[in-house]
Amino acid sequence: MAFCNSCGTSIDPGTRFCSKCGAAVLTSAPAPAVTPATPARSATPVASASASAPTSGGGGALKAILIVVGVIILVGILGIASLGFFAWRVARHTHVRQNGESVKVETPFGTVESSNDPQAAAHDLGVDPYPGAQAMKEGSASASFGGVRTVSLHFETSDSADKVCSFYKPKFPNAMVMSTQSDQCTIISNDKNNMITITAKEESGKTKIVIANVKKADAADSSSK
Repeated sequence: MAFCNSCGTSIDPGTRFCSKCGAAVLTSAPAPAVTPATPARSATPVASASASAPTSGGGGALKAILIVVGVIILVGILGIASLGFFAWRVARHTHVRQNGESVKVETPFGTVESSNDPQAAAHDLGVDPYPGAQAMKEGSASASFGGVRTVSLHFETSDSADKVCSFYKPKFPNAMVMSTQSDQCTIISNDKNNMITITAKEESGKTKIVIANVKKADAADSSSK
């Protein structure tokens, strides 16, 4: 039911003028019905963050392996270069001089002197040769390096090994080792400056005598004066 806005008379719906006072009837459009909005649905599902995000674990492990391999290669190159430089320095500062049977090699680490001369070896030996024994060139040598000098000399005699040892035993009463067998004997004597080894062995009707002395260079110098 509608009413006139001027006189309050009731009027029929749709009437435009009041039948009593003739005033225009003001009508208002009905409010549209409000319906709840429905959320719009996406046509394609949204991929989850974990599925779309790229995995970085494999790439990190590969990078670490490449770094390790690179470091190993670099260390190898540096090692080869250092070895080559070291060899070049040694070769450059090494000098070899030969005088007859004597050879002298000078290196950055010291000097090596060697000789195959039996007479020179006998002079440096510091031990009396066996009487009547013949010095053999093969196996006789003397060498020095740094503060150590080594002298070895080979003899040959027709006397028995027991007779040879009987000659040397009184000369080394404090020897560490004195071993005698049927056809061989060994004497080893050691002090603060010398280590002397004497071996006599019978072979083919002869007795081969090997005398070796390892001594300090200062002891060698004092004995030669």
